[in-house]
Amino acid sequence: MSVNASINSSNEFSLDINTAQEMYQLLIRLFPICRSITGNGVRQTLNIIKEFIPLEIQEVPTGTKAFDWIVPNEWNIRDAFIQDEKGKKIVDFKKNNLHVVGYSSPIDKWVTLSELQEHLFSSEEQPDAIPYITSYYAERWGFCIAHNERLNLTDARYRVYIDSDLGPGYLSYGEYIVRGELNKEVFISTYICHPSMANNELSGPIVATFLGKWIASQPRKYTYRIIFIPETIGSIVYLSENLEVLKRDVIAGFNVSCVGDDRIYSYVPSRYGNTLADKVALNILSFKHPDFIKYSFLDRGSDERQYCSPGIDLPLVTLCRSKYGKYPEYHTSLDNLKLVTPEGLSGSYDLLKNCIELLEHNARYRITCYGEPQLGTRGLYPNLSTKSSGASVKVMMDFIAYADGSNDLIDISNIIKVPVWKLYPIVDLLVKANLILKDESQAII
Repeated sequence: MSVNASINSSNEFSLDINTAQEMYQLLIRLFPICRSITGNGVRQTLNIIKEFIPLEIQEVPTGTKAFDWIVPNEWNIRDAFIQDEKGKKIVDFKKNNLHVVGYSSPIDKWVTLSELQEHLFSSEEQPDAIPYITSYYAERWGFCIAHNERLNLTDARYRVYIDSDLGPGYLSYGEYIVRGELNKEVFISTYICHPSMANNELSGPIVATFLGKWIASQPRKYTYRIIFIPETIGSIVYLSENLEVLKRDVIAGFNVSCVGDDRIYSYVPSRYGNTLADKVALNILSFKHPDFIKYSFLDRGSDERQYCSPGIDLPLVTLCRSKYGKYPEYHTSLDNLKLVTPEGLSGSYDLLKNCIELLEHNARYRITCYGEPQLGTRGLYPNLSTKSSGASVKVMMDFIAYADGSNDLIDISNIIKVPVWKLYPIVDLLVKANLILKDESQAII
């Protein structure tokens, strides 16, 4: 793949303003939709994404066995509120869909304040925020409310109303496969199961959507499999349906979550941190974003739990900006359209593009001659020898010094401490001059 983004003097790729704005506009469009692990909100989201990439939408029936799990009932909601005796809505689902506990059963009755309190959820630590609460696998009803508003409730009767359905249906997910020259695959996963939260939900699907568009526009060696699933149950279902092909073909994978804010990047490794995806992510992050936070697999919490579990062990890492669970707005109404920015989305998009470009370029290289090659006769060395002439080709000579067939491009970049994108043109020159041989079969670990 060619490097499309321009590089400036600080080695940062320039911001594509148009793409950044397109991503943010899609964020605004998807934000109001009430999503969960099943239901019409998921389908609506997938169908909007399908306007950008040719997504295949799959439906898995309620009751389907997937490893140790079973696809639950489908949940849909149309309206919900808490109303006081004067008809004033204290809580209104139509104003913020986080107000209802996910998967709440339908209800319409009057309750006392005491009974209502048993079904309310708020956060004393963040008294002005609405918390995000779900109950997927235990039937109940409930409302989420800012704690300061909860404190203002008086001892009276309240009408609680939830217009929802919970019954047999389907779990929906989207899949986009972009074929390459090889059957070997790069796997990209993101989730679409949260309601109106901008960073912990929509940033991942949006970046993955535009990444899919870009991949399809490029010449490519590998096949790319991009999936949009509900977290946990979706990845388990997908693995149960595709495990054999994933274990056979996937060479590297990226779980994409919480990639829309302007804060520093985060990396969660594979279970043992020794896969090609780990090498790629660490190399790009170390050169482009050296202040990134490296977490342990013990800090896992997203779908890397499934993809890297024993017996599955896909070569996959998770990439974030502010890691899930580690930023104050996480799982609250504060994770809103102000938290995510066009620049944040675009930066994460570029990070993943850089990882893919590296995967496409990566191979092991072996010098074709003994001793130091004569670069001058090939037009690769200044024809006038001065005290400083060697400096102009030092990176090329350093690359050659480690091109012994045992190191891939990532290894050499790490050893000589030069970003891989500065090595791409050098590799092209050396291959063209027949000074190095490229062994792509050894690039997959």
